[in-house]
Amino acid sequence: MSIKTTIETLQKELQPIGVTLVAVSKTKPVEDIQEAYDAGQRVFGENMVQEMMEKYEALPKDIAWHLIGHLQTNKVKFIAPFVSLIESVDSLKLLKEIDKHGAKHDRVIDCLLQVYIADEDTKFGLDHAELIELLRNEEFAALKHVRIRGLMGIATNTDNDKVIKDEFYELKMLFDGIKASFYRQEDSFSILSMGMSSDYQLAVENGSNMVRLGSTIFGKRVVKHYKNKDAEH
Repeated sequence: MSIKTTIETLQKELQPIGVTLVAVSKTKPVEDIQEAYDAGQRVFGENMVQEMMEKYEALPKDIAWHLIGHLQTNKVKFIAPFVSLIESVDSLKLLKEIDKHGAKHDRVIDCLLQVYIADEDTKFGLDHAELIELLRNEEFAALKHVRIRGLMGIATNTDNDKVIKDEFYELKMLFDGIKASFYRQEDSFSILSMGMSSDYQLAVENGSNMVRLGSTIFGKRVVKHYKNKDAEH
């Protein structure tokens, strides 16, 4: 299927149930992203700062760029002027840096807190206790140029659907608890980003309202131009 057909099919599936599709365009050429854009896709996810900056410059300015990869504090300044959502915030230190650059550009930068749910050592994120501790921190409360929109999680990379389902269920329960305890009055705390190409249907069944799909849309081919350009991952 072409990128255009895939986008149209996915949007028909996801839009009526209120799920936002993030097209993960890392390593993909500008031409592929433009094709998805022409099919009506407006939200794209990148995990390398350098690559995201180059694509931001090259593509239409009404694209909402999501940073979905691990973000180093020294790279925040490069995306602060234009990033739409940073999905992978995993420390107070990073939030303070985002806040600082948000202030410089006179904008409030939307963020998701990444929660560690997988049974693997390779994933970034806060555990439950760290998440609560962060939300109760006075320094966090003082930040004026970041807005927490919700939570993000990455499930274990496994063929065992039960494991994945349990992890998504656990994150949905945590999301509901955080919403009730910390954000009851704030409609803006509304995003639960979980689910990728291999498991997004399970994620949606368990309460996800934002999915991050790359290979489903663009296929698996890797373009050398963007490979290993940035030692961020």
